[in-house]
Amino acid sequence: MQKKRSSWLYLTLGLMLIALIGFSGLPLFISIFSENQITTQPYSATISQVSPEQQAKLDAEARGYQKVLEREPDNNTALKGLLAIRLQQQDVEGAIKPLEKLAKLNSEQTEYTILLAQAKQQIEDFEGAATAYRSILVGHPDNIQALSGITSLFLEQNLPERAISLLKDSSERARQDKAETSYINSVRLLLGEVYAEQERYFEAISVYEQAALADERDFRPVLAKALILHEQGHNQEAKPLLESAYSLAPAQFKDRINQLNKDWERESS
Repeated sequence: MQKKRSSWLYLTLGLMLIALIGFSGLPLFISIFSENQITTQPYSATISQVSPEQQAKLDAEARGYQKVLEREPDNNTALKGLLAIRLQQQDVEGAIKPLEKLAKLNSEQTEYTILLAQAKQQIEDFEGAATAYRSILVGHPDNIQALSGITSLFLEQNLPERAISLLKDSSERARQDKAETSYINSVRLLLGEVYAEQERYFEAISVYEQAALADERDFRPVLAKALILHEQGHNQEAKPLLESAYSLAPAQFKDRINQLNKDWERESS
């Protein structure tokens, strides 16, 4: 069972990352490619354990920002500072209020609204998270971060058909709008992941094959198909696909794919 869980981790987490190549990542997003994790602007906060002394210092800094905000509730600098502290303290609920304000004040910077949606999802405010994601998609229907976020939200609520419908509609709209192939393939990868989560492997592989045909230079669908075949125990079919994905992948992802290859070899030995 542990072996199956390990390989499924590669699938569900790995594909969520590679679906976002070329787009900004998020600080709250955790992936198996942690050494290549991308941080978002306009700030980057490292979440880590803090000592009591550090905690006291952070609390004092937070009080300072809160006093500024009492006088100037729209002060961006104070809001960003308070948010960074709440993230360092791993205080998700405490981060929501400054995030709501920042998202409202900086509506053109969708990163804040995505972070807000992620925070609300973490505290299981699913309705609030969905509202935040949808507010982005209304004005930016091609925002892959929001699309992947709301897909994850639907899956967490055991609403796979809603996720599938949304992704199919998004893919068709993008195709009609003649969007870039890389974006359409990102949507296809998300759709394939939903199918895989539901163990609808035939449909997942079909989506990946469509994506591979659309762009023969895109390593993502090749890797995705290899992961599915490996999950099903079809290692002889999966191995050459993994090698092909390695040859197509950008340099920053080759080490991770090579490690997968080694892991598979150890499993079969």
